[in-house]
Amino acid sequence: MSEGQQKAGKVIIIDIVRENQNGDEGSIEMQLLFDLAMMVAFGSMERNEKEWAKLFFDSGFLNYKIHPVPGTRAVIELYP
Repeated sequence: MSEGQQKAGKVIIIDIVRENQNGDEGSIEMQLLFDLAMMVAFGSMERNEKEWAKLFFDSGFLNYKIHPVPGTRAVIELYP
């Protein structure tokens, strides 16, 4: 990329952000069930915001926004 050009665009991810309290008791229980399923199936777990941020910055993204939506998921925007 030549001098003066800026990176444009963004990446959008729709996924669970663990510890997202934007929901009712049923939504929180569903988050816990997804986390348990990840541990059993893949030996891993869902990420919280701090873990997502580390992944984004380690991957070279400069900024992100997490928009909680009703239910178990969130919309995550990544900016170069």
